[in-house]
Amino acid sequence: MSGFENYTREASQLDREIERKGVILGIDWNDQAQVRALAREALDCKIDEANCDPSDPHDRIRVELFGLAQLMLTVMKESARVDMHTHGGAAWKAFATALWAEHEARHS
Repeated sequence: MSGFENYTREASQLDREIERKGVILGIDWNDQAQVRALAREALDCKIDEANCDPSDPHDRIRVELFGLAQLMLTVMKESARVDMHTHGGAAWKAFATALWAEHEARHS
């Protein structure tokens, strides 16, 4: 049994947190170039190797945002297994679209 039984609630909570992190980081979710750059950074991030100062709030929030992206993808994958299409709001969609585009660009 999945830990994401209430996909709508999980998506809503994740979307809200993604939006909050975006505000703190100054992300304009409508700026495709900025969101694509963030997606590249997220895909390149290896937590063991992250150029991240844990005492720097900006770095910590950025890494937390990347973790939320992983949870976002997990919710979509888990809900798809039960034939449910799950997504969040504008920030979620912008980030997911950018992550997918960056993934495709790397594997085409």
